[in-house]
Amino acid sequence: MIKKIVLAYSGGLDTSVAIKWLKETYGAEVIAFCADLGQGEDLEAVREKALKTGASKVYVEDLMDEFVKEYIFPMLRANAVYEGSYLLGTSIARPLIAKKQIDIAEKEGADAVAHGATGKGNDQVRFELTYYALKPDIRVVAPWREWPFNSRQSLIDYAERHDIPVAATREKPYSTDRNLFHISYEGGILEDPWTEPPSDMYTMTVSPEMAPDRPVYVEIKFDKGNPVQVNGESLSPASLLERLNSIAGENGIGRVDMVENRYVGIKSRGVYETPGGTVLHIAHRAIESITLDREVMHLRDSLIPRYAELVYYGYWFSPEREMLQRLVDDVQEDVTGSVRLKLYKGNCQVVGRRAPKSLYHPELATFEAEEIYNQKDAEGFIKLNALRLKVRHLLK
Repeated sequence: MIKKIVLAYSGGLDTSVAIKWLKETYGAEVIAFCADLGQGEDLEAVREKALKTGASKVYVEDLMDEFVKEYIFPMLRANAVYEGSYLLGTSIARPLIAKKQIDIAEKEGADAVAHGATGKGNDQVRFELTYYALKPDIRVVAPWREWPFNSRQSLIDYAERHDIPVAATREKPYSTDRNLFHISYEGGILEDPWTEPPSDMYTMTVSPEMAPDRPVYVEIKFDKGNPVQVNGESLSPASLLERLNSIAGENGIGRVDMVENRYVGIKSRGVYETPGGTVLHIAHRAIESITLDREVMHLRDSLIPRYAELVYYGYWFSPEREMLQRLVDDVQEDVTGSVRLKLYKGNCQVVGRRAPKSLYHPELATFEAEEIYNQKDAEGFIKLNALRLKVRHLLK
């Protein structure tokens, strides 16, 4: 018998309905937990809403610096991108939320934890893999896999019948998830992959067409793979990301519209805004271009798809992700220096990079006269590498 449940609560449609449904179904006390990850909402209003909806207690925790420093930055050090486009903004938030849920469950002596993720999506996996990794004996309640509602519209109808205020409407039924790193949009009117998203949907970025007519330059300084300064100003992890979100968003940078492969096997259309994260990703690759050995970079790059999959699938607290992280962080030891970028109407272009331990030597790279590299040496190098190709042709 479940007596006390800690619910990951956002105040959105699913979790607003979940409080009442959990109490009715299990007769249990429901404690709501809302993580402040920079979603830009009035969290005191969220707290009040949870209490009015039936929560016995509400935890609201500011996790922004921890989120950026301990989750986003390690992922950025790995250059993680899922299926070539998605910078994993929602994926990386779930393990932190789930970890804090487990902390509260242990503190409150709760029997179970719950989330509002659907039975079709990735988030159910991300939440629950984290729960079980950190507290193997915890009980998990996933309302979407149990309750009779079969659509977001049926949830809206239930909320209206029980006077539960929700933001989703029949006119704008798509689902959003926002944090300091990004905002995602999916479902509803976006389910047709041929339909262009409405122009008024976006919140973190202006359209490239409406961005300023003059480029903006920004300089980012890295220390061991972590961004530490913007335009010469040292900032905390969360403040640095906020600053870049503002600069990049004003210049229309960071929009992605893709059809991705969910872990459960369904293809899903997602639209994302990741303004500051896009700039950081491009800048980080630029500083690596002059500080990493070629073979080290290529070997690490071969592991990026696997690392990104682990984050996307929900294996943040797995031994394999932690192993890859140690390798990634070892590689970042000399990734220190500055990158200058030019932002203009949705484009982010690298225009300068420098590092105290740069492996780039103008004397070697130049097309002008120099005395270090003997061009005649290339002849034997080419012939040796061509040997197997010659043999292959002779055999034909």
